[in-house]
Amino acid sequence: HKIGSGFASKITYGSGLFHMRIKVPGRDSAGVVTAYYLNSQGNSHDELDFEFLGNREGKPYTLQTNVYANGEGSREQRISLWFDPTTDFHDYKILWNPHQIVFYVDNIPIRVYKNNSNIGVGYPTKSMQIIASLWNGDWATDGGQTKINWTYAPFKANFQGFDVSVCQSQSLNIDQNCLSNSYWWNDKQYWQLDLIAQKQYENVKQKYMNYDYCKDRQRYPIAPLECLH
Repeated sequence: HKIGSGFASKITYGSGLFHMRIKVPGRDSAGVVTAYYLNSQGNSHDELDFEFLGNREGKPYTLQTNVYANGEGSREQRISLWFDPTTDFHDYKILWNPHQIVFYVDNIPIRVYKNNSNIGVGYPTKSMQIIASLWNGDWATDGGQTKINWTYAPFKANFQGFDVSVCQSQSLNIDQNCLSNSYWWNDKQYWQLDLIAQKQYENVKQKYMNYDYCKDRQRYPIAPLECLH
């Protein structure tokens, strides 16, 4: 059973830059998941996830990201953060436009997911709401080996500084105007990372990434199509 709490936007969106400042539960947080994500309604959903996977006291948190398109997920990447996310607030952002999705931590890109729908790769096409939550994830720590120690409850996650530059989209599928280049986040300069951001991203991949579904040959003997692009 999921036990937890959260909050969500009443409005759904079709593109934009989504920003939240988060401080995750400290002390012993094994099995506790703090999440900040975009999610569409109904079957075959789209979803963009930040998931903070708690750990035993003194052991590092893992930040997992995932991308769902048309109900298909299993695109997990995990990084170790270069700071302790329990002691202070940090900035977590998602840029979502028709060309790419970029996850940022303190303005450093940690993940890029390109729109390769022209070659059959899934890409979000549905309006999504913003959700933040705190819940018990049996799978979250050491592959499910390490469980929640409820004597440390209540677990508290802190959210502040919520800020968005967005296109509202009320229909199930993204309103076409949300794809317009007249919105600054859809402008050509945001179709790919600039040189400085690209270097930062390469550094994150090299130093901090500890799991990438693209390289998991047990799960994917043949790499998923988007991994080749």
